[in-house]
Amino acid sequence: MIVITGAAGFIGSNLLRGLNEEGFRDIVLIDDFSDKNKEKNYTGKIYSHKVHRDDFFSWLPEHHKFIQIIFHIGARTDTTEFDKSVFDRLNYRYSQDVWKLCVEYGLPLVYMSSAATYGLGEHGYSDDHSLVKDLKPLNPYGESKNNFDIWALDQEKKPYFWAGLKLFNVYGPNEYHKGRMASVIFHTYNQITETGKMKLFRSHDPGFKDGEQKRDFIYVRDVVDVMMFLMQNRKVSGIYNVGTGTARTFLDLAGNTFAAMGLLPDIEFKDTPEDIRDKYQYFTQAKMAKLRSAGYTNPFRTLEQGIDEYVKEYLLKGEYR
Repeated sequence: MIVITGAAGFIGSNLLRGLNEEGFRDIVLIDDFSDKNKEKNYTGKIYSHKVHRDDFFSWLPEHHKFIQIIFHIGARTDTTEFDKSVFDRLNYRYSQDVWKLCVEYGLPLVYMSSAATYGLGEHGYSDDHSLVKDLKPLNPYGESKNNFDIWALDQEKKPYFWAGLKLFNVYGPNEYHKGRMASVIFHTYNQITETGKMKLFRSHDPGFKDGEQKRDFIYVRDVVDVMMFLMQNRKVSGIYNVGTGTARTFLDLAGNTFAAMGLLPDIEFKDTPEDIRDKYQYFTQAKMAKLRSAGYTNPFRTLEQGIDEYVKEYLLKGEYR
């Protein structure tokens, strides 16, 4: 039995699909399931049980003997939400409770951290444990993820195998419900469809030209591949970056989206919203040596490859994964 929290969401539903493709059927979905729009993400997939996230902690003690691993993906991910109590409840304390039960029942745990923990990158983008307490996230979401990383590293009692994944900018199918937090590729596709052009954020940093802000964009199928690898290779516990290791510009992103749609680029610029302007990351790039040293050898899809598949196989067809 494999448990996925946040199973109705973007990454959780992609993991469910990936597990099904590898022959796994006894999968337990944990979520609140109140957003009926998300039903598309798990309809037609194979799983054994659905458990409401509020009932998870009473369900687990009765079923722990059958659990192979827990993927804790569920979280509040809105970087524009500034009510810290929301993140304290859903990200920090909930994750602590998951961790403690994994310790109590001897269950391996893979949980999602975030590249948002790196803030402006003052300390670089290394997943070295010694740097975690020095990081300065830019918003309550990033703080909640980093606070849990700190807490996990400080615990005397840990699951016999655990991994915290610092996800960089993930994009791909099943993110349609994320609204403002969906990837720039998703928004680019929709803007091009509606207006024939794309408006990117203007740079407010003299060190970057408009559209040349850089992020490490990673296709969701690569994230799933990493999680599957960790499920099958439980050797070295710790916090791992999950990106491609290559930063690309937003102009690259937009240009490749136009190309996948068979169109010539028509790109304009608009001011970055004031509520996120002083908390905007202009550059992220994962250092991937630790994951590689743990034995992960799969190549990551290039931005061109990921966008081409996402647009042609999913967005243009209105398909889900």
